[in-house]
Amino acid sequence: MDLNTIKPAEGSKKPRKRVGRGIGSGLGKTCGRGHKGQKSRAGGFHKVGFEGGQMPLQRRLPRFGFNNPFRVTYKVINLDTIQQLLEQNNVSVIDLAFFQSHGLASKNDLVKILARGEFSAKVTEVQAHAFSKTAVEVIEKNNGKITVVSK
Repeated sequence: MDLNTIKPAEGSKKPRKRVGRGIGSGLGKTCGRGHKGQKSRAGGFHKVGFEGGQMPLQRRLPRFGFNNPFRVTYKVINLDTIQQLLEQNNVSVIDLAFFQSHGLASKNDLVKILARGEFSAKVTEVQAHAFSKTAVEVIEKNNGKITVVSK
């Protein structure tokens, strides 16, 4: 194989449209642009959302909403999920690394424990960034200790 024998794949290259070469060519007179109007002219371009001089939709609708820059979002983990994991794995301390290793949270997530479901596992310590009041009661009722990790 030589460089002078290389050709593009069959059908990958289309021939260029030669417009304005007489009526018989099929692309004479209006050159495939239709009749008159802004799009038929040279430089007949208008930006996205342009409505012919009418006030565009994105300017007619009011602005709304607010993004709070101080919002704190937690990755929520319920006690029934922890119960299932403890039945599968024999551990006594549940920390952030445990949640990360089981795919419940990434290393940048803030974790909050909520009290949904039954929880009867024997745990010595549960570490998270936040706990609901009910979750604290349930864990402490089962002789577990709660550690709030700083953010």
